[in-house]
Amino acid sequence: MLLSLIILYIISLIYISIVERFRNYASIIAFQGWILLGIALLRLHSLDWVELSFIVTETLIFKALIVPAILTRVINKTRINRIRTSGTSQFNSLMLSVVALVISAIMTYYIADSSINMVFFGVAIYALLSGLILIVLRSRIFTHMVGFLVIENGVFLFSMAIGVEMPMLINAAIMLDILMSVLMLGLFMTKVDDKIHTDDSDSLTHVKD
Repeated sequence: MLLSLIILYIISLIYISIVERFRNYASIIAFQGWILLGIALLRLHSLDWVELSFIVTETLIFKALIVPAILTRVINKTRINRIRTSGTSQFNSLMLSVVALVISAIMTYYIADSSINMVFFGVAIYALLSGLILIVLRSRIFTHMVGFLVIENGVFLFSMAIGVEMPMLINAAIMLDILMSVLMLGLFMTKVDDKIHTDDSDSLTHVKD
């Protein structure tokens, strides 16, 4: 079951590299939140119930519900619909994603450590690279925000790699995850409130700083 969830997560990372509609981004982030919830339950079931409850609650409420809801609200408010690529086709994005997956597998192979779950380690690296690809290749700030969320999910998976042995590391990663996401989403919403007052969806493109 755990392996199936990991495979689904990898597929979601590949898919997010080629989608063009912002609503698909929001759906994928929500989907990844539910996958991470399942992974946390299966991977960390041996932890103390208090720690497990905190991790599960954060993953469910924040990653699977609140963040996707905020993304959907931003989409509805700004009426943005499709990404604007920066001279990079969907095929090129897909190829870069596949290359990132291969690099992640190679790095995992050479960094193999018996104290770390290398499957989670490799998927975490792939999530980080996938987020960077989104940030570098896409021009709109909304896609950059999604890229940062993907990176944060990768950090969460990094903590899962050694979480059974060091549960406090997961708690620290979660607190950092919440802090960075709140700051990032809050900053984005503030910019939307200050800069977006028209029905022109392309005006979001100019809000980058």
